Amino acid sequence: MAIIIDENTKAIVQGITGYQGRFHTERMLKYGTKIVAGVTPGKGGTEVHGVPVYDTVRDAVKATGANATVIFVPAPFAPDAVYEAVDAGIKTIVCITEGIPVHDELKMYWKVKEANAIMVGPNCPGVISPGKGYLGILPAHIFKEGNVGIVSRSGTLTYQIADNIARLGYGHSTVVGIGGDRIIGLSFVDVLKMFEEDKQTEVIVLIGEIGGRDEEIAAEYIKSEISKPVVGYVAGLTAPPGKRMGHAGAIIEGGVGTAESKIKALRSAGAEVGKTPMEVAEIVAKKLKR
Repeated sequence: MAIIIDENTKAIVQGITGYQGRFHTERMLKYGTKIVAGVTPGKGGTEVHGVPVYDTVRDAVKATGANATVIFVPAPFAPDAVYEAVDAGIKTIVCITEGIPVHDELKMYWKVKEANAIMVGPNCPGVISPGKGYLGILPAHIFKEGNVGIVSRSGTLTYQIADNIARLGYGHSTVVGIGGDRIIGLSFVDVLKMFEEDKQTEVIVLIGEIGGRDEEIAAEYIKSEISKPVVGYVAGLTAPPGKRMGHAGAIIEGGVGTAESKIKALRSAGAEVGKTPMEVAEIVAKKLKR
């Protein structure tokens, strides 16, 4: 099993004719992801890496039966790309685009939620179910099929910890980069719930960072609803208050959102928290050996 995407996912690429769209479409295809169509207004009738391009998402869905999309559309146009996907009946949306204004992200969030769809991102690396497919910009070669589920706000830390786990001889069920902006589609809690219900996932890794209360909220959920072992990592122990670090959501304001408070919350919920990315992998390995 897997969550969000699997071998049956049929995806389109919105913005496929742009540089990033072309580049990552080729990588996803080589991995085996079923990319069945691309969408760029005015480019209908052309092809990119053998993938047919349509003018609208509705045309692409009608022609191919696509049920997912990955969006490589510039920030000024990304919200409309999300709206178009929702209106065409797409239920799984992965939005890679960064730099989308917060008020637009809020509108995107509610549009997706009201349609009973899911959105990974925006400003995220995407999602991969190793051996089945991936949508986004993830370095697919470092992931291997296994039973460790990873949910993360940080792209590079996701890669580091996933690679460490693989080097110790273990693999991943699904890896989800939810994004680090102030407003995102899927939250930690949403993904934790999916992993709890996923038979393939035996251990869950949660990778957080400073800013907001997402990790504290996740800790409350873990304490009451998660039966599987959870291993955490929180970046930003030395971050100065009031300074944004990395993502738009990674800022400590009014004493809320410190790494210390998040680590304390996760530990109080029964999660083990690693001090380094390698220690996280070592804790995971110990739990899987039991």
